[in-house]
Amino acid sequence: MNVFYEEDSNFKAASVMSENPGSLQIEALGGKRSKIKTAHVLLRFESQLAGFMESATAEAETLDTTFLWECSAEPEFSFEELAKDYYGHAPNALEAAAVAIRLHSAPMYFYRKGKGRYKAAPEENLKSALAAQEKKRLQAEKIAAYVEQLKAHQLPTEFGNKLDMLFYEPDKNTPEWKALDQAATEFNSSQIKLLEACGAIPSAQDYHFGAFLREYFPKGVDFPAHESVSLPDNLPLAEVEAFSIDDSTTTEIDDAFSVQTLPDGNTRVGIHIAAPALGIMIGSVLDSIAMQRLSTVYMPGNKITMLPEEAITPFSLTEGQVRPALSMYLDVAPDLTIINRQSKVEMVKIADNLRHDLLEPYFNENTLQADSGHPYWERLSLLHKLAESLEKARGKFDPNKPPQLDYNFYVENGRVRIVSRHRGSPMDKLVAELMIEANSQWGAMLAKQDVPGIYRAQNGGKVYMTVKAEPHQGLGVAQYTWTTSPLRRAVDLINQRQILSVVRNTEPAYPKNSEALTTAMRDFDLAYNAYNEFQNRMERYWCLQYLIQEGVEQVSATVWRENLVRLDDMPFITKVHSLPELASGTHVQLEIKRIDLLLLELDTRFKVAEVKVTKAATSITQISEAIGPEEVGAAA
Repeated sequence: MNVFYEEDSNFKAASVMSENPGSLQIEALGGKRSKIKTAHVLLRFESQLAGFMESATAEAETLDTTFLWECSAEPEFSFEELAKDYYGHAPNALEAAAVAIRLHSAPMYFYRKGKGRYKAAPEENLKSALAAQEKKRLQAEKIAAYVEQLKAHQLPTEFGNKLDMLFYEPDKNTPEWKALDQAATEFNSSQIKLLEACGAIPSAQDYHFGAFLREYFPKGVDFPAHESVSLPDNLPLAEVEAFSIDDSTTTEIDDAFSVQTLPDGNTRVGIHIAAPALGIMIGSVLDSIAMQRLSTVYMPGNKITMLPEEAITPFSLTEGQVRPALSMYLDVAPDLTIINRQSKVEMVKIADNLRHDLLEPYFNENTLQADSGHPYWERLSLLHKLAESLEKARGKFDPNKPPQLDYNFYVENGRVRIVSRHRGSPMDKLVAELMIEANSQWGAMLAKQDVPGIYRAQNGGKVYMTVKAEPHQGLGVAQYTWTTSPLRRAVDLINQRQILSVVRNTEPAYPKNSEALTTAMRDFDLAYNAYNEFQNRMERYWCLQYLIQEGVEQVSATVWRENLVRLDDMPFITKVHSLPELASGTHVQLEIKRIDLLLLELDTRFKVAEVKVTKAATSITQISEAIGPEEVGAAA
């Protein structure tokens, strides 16, 4: 006795060795023995076992599935009943098994209703299922064609309007992505590199910029229609004339300084901050724009401003103009102690916008002792001495601190210049210390008057934002706000509104426990970090572009730690897999093997190490992250 039975959704045949209640001991043609449930048996037959399944399967292939469907009765039926109708006689075991195999292989035509029983699919259901099957077949053919084109580095025409999706937010259910993924796997490549090889990414710079815009500016960088700003007309005119110190590319000039000799022999130093809070009202369209963008986005050769030009120009401290300003005056004694501080809201005439590249030859480490001939040298010298005094008061003055390097990127017509200069130069220290003084003292004023603000704090090495006045250990101050870049940062604009309320003795724009204040703080922190990360990414791109542009084949670098090195003359850190174990600060020579602008990778090979070892320059992260890189001479 033999049986035709179902096991694991497959049909099999075997001979019966013994039968027990509810089960059978069977032996397959190959000699394997097993136990099956009686309920799994579909047929019992006496004919020869050898070749049975092969013959039944071959017979099933000859059966017309559509004709079987047409022959099947409307209610449920067994495979044996349908076999009898199909063959026109009581079927033998092979014929019955053939029908069972065919029914089982056509689930769109026949719904399984139990052991050996089926029901014909309704006509509408069958039509839909067949249409879906055909669609799937055609899609498979299309995917296969796409794969061959991609492997031949040809971009299928249909990919043209799908590139944005493929680049930044892949829909893995689309045939385009399935083809790209399959081709990349077969080609042993990443999807993005394969698209590049197919000519889909003509500009790596645009690719990186597009990724950022898609996430943070999905509606584009154009500003919506907004109201115009009106300048206050009742502010007193300051007795001083101010000057600013910025990089040559800076257009949002929001800080300036003045120096005035008082009759008592003291000096009054003015720190003047642009005052857009006087013209951008809470709840206005411009305010909504600022709270949505939260900060200006910087990148080499480009920037996305927080505010539209129509709102920047009336407040930017541009030379030759009289602008509204929030001013802090420091009365400084001859010994450089500060004997009085006073804040005012006023109009200030801006005499000059001094630029780093033009000023530095006259005002640097070597020109501090004698007049260099620059018309502002005497005032700059005094401010620098005051800056050093303020730095000492914070406990951060270190004359033996190794020099830091800062890098400015200038991009013109696709070509980049990377210009280095010493961080902590007299210009940098002057600006940084006066900004720290203003931010710290205005923070103290808010705290004293119990007016909420947004503070920057550091505790145990962790830097964070808070609405409470807490110490910033890295800067050595009791509290620290961001107030000096209101044209470029929403937090500064918010804090300026609060400071104005104290100076003018009015109700704070944001009351205590203001939800708007805490929400803006959290949103800003996330956005600002993301914007800085993007700026670093684009600086990394332009470093690599510079190496290509200049045809550099070998670079010098300094070991940072383990197999990481810093390239000389540019802010770029890379891993060198072939680097031997060397002390931090060791100078090495590297051969450039590969530059990838898309993945922002530099592949180098270690060549030789120099004997000379220098102490690796320490980071200026504490000051730059605290007051903002634009205020200590970084990208403007």
